[in-house]
Amino acid sequence: MQDIGEHESTNGLKMGTTIIAIEYDGGVVHGSDSRVSAGASVVNRVMNKLSPLHDKIYCALSGSAADAQTMAEIVSYQLDVHSMEVDEDPLVCSAATLVKNISYKYKEELSAHLIVAGWDKRGGGQVYATLNGLLTRQPFAVGGSGSFYIYGFVDAEFRPGMTRQESKEFVINCLSLAMSRDGSSGGVAYLVTIDSEGVEEKCILGNELPTFEDTELIIQTGH
Repeated sequence: MQDIGEHESTNGLKMGTTIIAIEYDGGVVHGSDSRVSAGASVVNRVMNKLSPLHDKIYCALSGSAADAQTMAEIVSYQLDVHSMEVDEDPLVCSAATLVKNISYKYKEELSAHLIVAGWDKRGGGQVYATLNGLLTRQPFAVGGSGSFYIYGFVDAEFRPGMTRQESKEFVINCLSLAMSRDGSSGGVAYLVTIDSEGVEEKCILGNELPTFEDTELIIQTGH
């Protein structure tokens, strides 16, 4: 089975990913690496792990590729039906609750962790962490094996009220740091920025990411 998140397979090999979402003043930024593993082998270097659930709601996938993608497809279908019934766009919290319900109901069968983030007219930009029945709104959420390498950086450098551009640069720096340290994260970086105006998707190639030395300089100077 292909794996895109922190998980231990039957042969003891650990595989992983790096996903992150943060709130900024006006919206959210999602980010992920792109490496997919099967055992000790990398089977896909450029998988986009940022999956749309609705027009302005996305989720970041980690864990088993099949499980995570199936959960995202089920929630996307349910949100489409819900939005047609109420004749308006769904709330980000509604999407996160659907993910949480599936995650809890099938916690013994599924190996997947989804971070849900998006924008709605009631709550603005929102980030929700969901795992095995957990549902909590946070200013930022990180997941996957690469998250262990960047928690200190995120805690120290994240600032509430960052601008759209500052938030995008922050997420890129986080992904670059994780990919330079975590052998299970790599490939390219995918970014999705969501606000009241719409959705912007971007792919940053590996040779365009800041190097570890660049990020160290950012930490020391603060810009």
